[in-house]
Amino acid sequence: MPGRGPRVIPRPRSDASVPPSLVVAEVFGCTVQGEGPSCGRRCSFVRLGGCNLACEWCDTPETWDARRFDLRQTLTRRPVDEIVARALQGDPGLVVITGGEPLLHQHQDGWRALIGALLLAGAEIEIETNGTLTPTEHTARWATRFNVSPKLAHSSDPAEKRIRPDALAALVATGKAAFKFVCRTTADVAETALLAERYGLPPSRVWVMPEGTDAVTITRRLGEIADHAIAAGFNLTTRLHVLAWGDEKGR
Repeated sequence: MPGRGPRVIPRPRSDASVPPSLVVAEVFGCTVQGEGPSCGRRCSFVRLGGCNLACEWCDTPETWDARRFDLRQTLTRRPVDEIVARALQGDPGLVVITGGEPLLHQHQDGWRALIGALLLAGAEIEIETNGTLTPTEHTARWATRFNVSPKLAHSSDPAEKRIRPDALAALVATGKAAFKFVCRTTADVAETALLAERYGLPPSRVWVMPEGTDAVTITRRLGEIADHAIAAGFNLTTRLHVLAWGDEKGR
């Protein structure tokens, strides 16, 4: 199982001629993680560019949607050393790597350099992923945890794109994954229960979260889905950052 054995922290590869880099939308913090099992914890975020899905309610479309955004303006290739220095400002303890879909980057030297530098700094690493990509052995070994958010039918992506059984099984097998489902209605909670049973997602590792980008919507939907989520054996999470700061980016 990934993570067992001697914990020899991987050191970033060094090539002075080509410093490792990654395509980034933003790096921000200290703030708090607003969702999932780490909700409320001090952290910083590294938001990478690109996604393999196109959810109609995505709250960060500027990371991937070239139809609506000039990605040459919203995304920047930045040296990993610069990314890490910014992510560690304020001594957050936890660094969340998100997107977009961050696992699109996991075969790049910049990814390995980012993971290695954060580990050397003593940071925990939480990776937010949509659950459609299998983590590499390196990623599975060195991530502290995965915050996996498989998409339900209301995302508008076809089922064969948004649900990948092989990737979900691999994430379960890491022993480090929590599964967060964005729900609008009680029907969405029922859909979550079907997916959890079908793909072997332990209910105790499932978090149900209301969809919304303002406090009124989140609070209303949370009240509607809470009893059904609890009855299904799931955990609940809100969107704490939205309750605190609204739809403000970089918070």
